[in-house]
Amino acid sequence: MTSRPIFSPVELPDFLPPALSAALSRGQRCVTALDGVQLVWHSWGQPESPTLVLLHGGSGSWTHWVRNITPLQAAGWRVLVPDLPGFGDSDLPPGCSDVPDLPAHLHAGLQQLAPQGPVQIVGFSFGGMTGALWLAEYPEDARALVLVGAPGLGLTVPERVPLKGWRHLPSAEAQDAVHRHNLMALMLKHPESLDALALDVHRANVQRDRMPRRRLSSTPIVAEALPRVQARVSAIYGEHDALYTYRLPEVREALARLVPNWGQWHTVPEAGHWVIYEAAAAFNAALLQVLGEA
Repeated sequence: MTSRPIFSPVELPDFLPPALSAALSRGQRCVTALDGVQLVWHSWGQPESPTLVLLHGGSGSWTHWVRNITPLQAAGWRVLVPDLPGFGDSDLPPGCSDVPDLPAHLHAGLQQLAPQGPVQIVGFSFGGMTGALWLAEYPEDARALVLVGAPGLGLTVPERVPLKGWRHLPSAEAQDAVHRHNLMALMLKHPESLDALALDVHRANVQRDRMPRRRLSSTPIVAEALPRVQARVSAIYGEHDALYTYRLPEVREALARLVPNWGQWHTVPEAGHWVIYEAAAAFNAALLQVLGEA
């Protein structure tokens, strides 16, 4: 059962730099619901503009996209950024444990928000997995999908990314040391990219992850869904994505083989997995090029 969305002024975290906070301050907070489970969206731009849905990565929230929203809005897009179910401010649906449980809530929410023009979806990492399964199940929801650092292709490197646990640590300082380690192990390539904002975004997001036992990213779940996606599919990956060290050519070949309506491939130089943050300007330029041809 669905209901009408509830709109209110956007709620911004207090750690955002003043200029960024000012740029994002005119957004809206939108709450949609399916069977009593609330999904929180964040919206910028005019309702009549073409709609771009941005899906964040695992253990994240809308703030994964904090360096991309304003440039995309300025380029003429209505930007919708949900907190995926179980992350950020959104509810965790009963029994929800991994990505296959998410598309129904996103589909229902998008229908309630009633975009007036064509929709394109961009999914970062876990959000790319989500987008692929969403459009395999609801092909009419978007005309294009852009995968950004998406796993689930069955091609991840044999060595596991050496992430460390942090919840058991007694002090904020000790936890932050682990957060810095994990950001450099998985998300970022260059130490100078790990600035105060990156740490603040990561710290706030991982504390609100209520779906910690996700395991499907190391399976070919996306590879199995892509042949059912009718939308045009493109991909943007950081050159040094830790999930695919030395294997990006294989990723590109696999996507071109699996996708019925293949679009563009872009590799962003000198960027890691969190390419949308670490190389935001280069990523935004590549994304706008992809969107312009979809």
